[in-house]
Amino acid sequence: MQTIIDFEVKKDLANREELRSRISSAIRQDGTIEPLEGLHLNRASRPTERVHAVSKLAFCVIAQGAKEVYLGDKSYPYDAERYLLSTVELPVTGRVTGATESRPYLALRLDLDPSLVGSVMVEAALPAPQGHGDAKAIVVSDLEPGLLDATVRLLRLIDSPTDARMLAPLIKREIVYRLLVGGQGGRLRHLPALGGHSHRIATAVERLRREFDRPLRIESIAAELGMSSSGFHHHFKAITDMSPLQFQKQLRLQQARQLMLSKSLDAASAGFQVGYEDASHFSRDYKKLFGLSPIRDVERLRSMVVAD
Repeated sequence: MQTIIDFEVKKDLANREELRSRISSAIRQDGTIEPLEGLHLNRASRPTERVHAVSKLAFCVIAQGAKEVYLGDKSYPYDAERYLLSTVELPVTGRVTGATESRPYLALRLDLDPSLVGSVMVEAALPAPQGHGDAKAIVVSDLEPGLLDATVRLLRLIDSPTDARMLAPLIKREIVYRLLVGGQGGRLRHLPALGGHSHRIATAVERLRREFDRPLRIESIAAELGMSSSGFHHHFKAITDMSPLQFQKQLRLQQARQLMLSKSLDAASAGFQVGYEDASHFSRDYKKLFGLSPIRDVERLRSMVVAD
């Protein structure tokens, strides 16, 4: 028995080293690449500031270094021992916390398809979640040996494009299966469900993303989803860690920031375009989220681009 345990420990260590080595070889400069469809590799040689983005439906693994993802007021730190699973598209911030020139941050993100999750559930006869419970949009869990092994085998296909066309879909399917039967499988199984609060909140999230610049009418959205206003608010926050109003506000502010950067709009014009009627209100919210006034924040971002 001890021999088997020793073998498994050595295999796990070898897989972790191979994961690090293969990502390091595939991406030699800081940035992000997509060597296989849906597989994104990232490298950073120093800690980063908090970057605002929209989370993807994805499985994320760190080979070296550490990162923190923030959703609302909650922080989700993870490293090479754990993976992060994101199941709803939401505005988040993230920062690399562990990275140096000699030991850069190395990570991957594998985008997940809800239809694939549903297909694997059916084929493996995995039951859908019972009742109408909530499933957190972001969770962190231990990276199990079988999941790590499948991830390493997917990375090997980067060097074999011909094999990748045939084998990558099979390995992605295995990864989804291992996620479904792993520590966070119950949460992932909510994804393809046709009912339940998680599905309804995901529908609401998509609507808010499309209509972020319009007035927020909780009663109307809740009624369309077959929920009470109080129930909608409760389940929205349980899944996203934000109230609907906080969620809409972050979407508006992120879009305004993008407009100021890409179209050189002034703060008042950008705020108006994303739904703010009062420029001072926009500036207060902007500084609260990004830490600087709109003008100073945009100047800082532009100087960083020039410096790079």
